[in-house]
Amino acid sequence: MTQTQRGTALITGASSGIGAIYADRLAKLGYDLILVARNRARLVALAERITSATQRNVEVLDADLGDKAQLAKVEAKLKQDASITLLVNNAGFGTHTPLLESDVEKMHQMIDLNVTALTRLTYAAAPGFVQRGKGAFINIASIVSIAPETLNGVYGASKAFVHALSLSLHHELTSKGIQVQAVLPGATATEFWATGGLPVEHLDQNIVMSAEQLVDAALVGFERGELITIPSLHAIEEWDIYESARQRMAGQLSRNVPAPRYSKG
Repeated sequence: MTQTQRGTALITGASSGIGAIYADRLAKLGYDLILVARNRARLVALAERITSATQRNVEVLDADLGDKAQLAKVEAKLKQDASITLLVNNAGFGTHTPLLESDVEKMHQMIDLNVTALTRLTYAAAPGFVQRGKGAFINIASIVSIAPETLNGVYGASKAFVHALSLSLHHELTSKGIQVQAVLPGATATEFWATGGLPVEHLDQNIVMSAEQLVDAALVGFERGELITIPSLHAIEEWDIYESARQRMAGQLSRNVPAPRYSKG
């Protein structure tokens, strides 16, 4: 695909970390950008740097996706701007604090951002993509979508939602010319850890990937058409076994009688 055919990428959570790196890399690949985050000053500074370096068009849309009215502004943009060909659902937050030690209101806010906002933005973009016969979603999930015991349970559940939604979107939309990728990062050197009270420097550095390496690897997977991209997983055959077993089991999950092991006899 040539640069003139790339269109515009709308990136949520674009002011720092993974989102900011996606902005830089996608501009260099030839996308124009719409950058979405709460911190307008950061967005403007990032937009100026990217425009200077790449000469791509960069629009700033400051919005708190946890606020319904501000979320609606971004939904409207996705519905109305036919130049948008890629939605990067990156905005979200998480915690490593155990479930029973976490404030339920904070967990509610997490669901609002990680699940509800992502769902509404996806619904806003999908009809236009289908009508135009092209478009793509990059959904930032997490390894906790398949290993929920690793961190906070609500965070894991929210990312399992992103994972499952991506699989379903792919199933429904791939025949209509729409590409879907779910990216499952492991521990990544971003503000996530410090925000949760555990600076990334305190983690085993053998499990921590830089955000730059993560995004670069994920974009290789995207260009190759991967549905699920796990940059940290070296033994890809383990994923192949996991996914093959899941798909084999799928046809056996709904029957008209219980399995014999549940007989009282």
